[in-house]
Amino acid sequence: MKRITIADVAQHASVSKSTVSQYLNKRYDYMAEDTKQRIEEAIKELGYRPNIVARSLKQKTTMTIGVIVANILHNFSTQVIRAIEDICHDSDFHLIVCNADDNPVKEKRYIEMLQAKQVDGIIIFPTGDNVPLYNEMLAENYPIVFVDRIVPDVPIPSVMLDNEKAAGLAVQHFIDKGYERIGVITNVIRNVSPRIERINGYKKTLQSNGFPINEKYIKSLEVNRVQEGLEEMLALEPPIQAVLAGNDLTLMEILKYVKNHHLKIPSDLAIIGIDDVSFASFYEPALTIVAQPAFEIGKKAAELLFNKIQKKELEEELAVYRCEPALIVRKSC
Repeated sequence: MKRITIADVAQHASVSKSTVSQYLNKRYDYMAEDTKQRIEEAIKELGYRPNIVARSLKQKTTMTIGVIVANILHNFSTQVIRAIEDICHDSDFHLIVCNADDNPVKEKRYIEMLQAKQVDGIIIFPTGDNVPLYNEMLAENYPIVFVDRIVPDVPIPSVMLDNEKAAGLAVQHFIDKGYERIGVITNVIRNVSPRIERINGYKKTLQSNGFPINEKYIKSLEVNRVQEGLEEMLALEPPIQAVLAGNDLTLMEILKYVKNHHLKIPSDLAIIGIDDVSFASFYEPALTIVAQPAFEIGKKAAELLFNKIQKKELEEELAVYRCEPALIVRKSC
């Protein structure tokens, strides 16, 4: 079958090729309505489809960006992607999403694949273990933005939660409600910055309230060991009275343990989670949460990336953009 071209559309609509091109690029502010209608009808009747590859070569842009998430199972990740997609849609850009599983080898392969596809820029939830590659992209002025994490000695702008404040809000709420033995469980993913910052926020808030730091109340574990870790803290003498879940996956494991062992929330164990989850408000009892503004984070990351792609001069580009957490008080504490 013969491929329909702009020339075919132009001939069918009795206009020039440049007029069809202007229509396709939505530059028709001064185009007569009957001209637009003829072009639209010609496109439908002929079944014309733009040649995206040819357009990319001509415009030197693929109108596509890549997003590499650390773990797509996190509710936070999907919300950030959704916000980025909104910005892409408004800018007529396409989005390729890759899941690295916090695996630096997978991350490296995805970066190389996206660059081979000539995407115009990449947003990464970095593993932190591909520093030479990050710096190589930086040296080439390749548009790149980090989300959720920072990588020491890599001056790529990052958009993330104020993690110390998030943990601090939770711990302070525990203390204000009268709890003294407060545990925290996070996922162990090497030296990922949110985990470290949330534990720091936990410790600082305890210390500022005159509470000692008990290292037995602090655990960084693989997701499949969270329930085991919680059981160990509940078996201590004295046991913890409350626990802070470092993220949504940790929270779900804690809730599974509570259900399996018939514990009552908050009388047997008070719980606060960092990261809002879809079921938090109707879980019984409703869960107190420290929410991070995922849509705000995704929107800011996309805007930063598009500024880099369009080579816009910013008044001042920060190394890290910190977004405010919000304590949502419900019934679990």
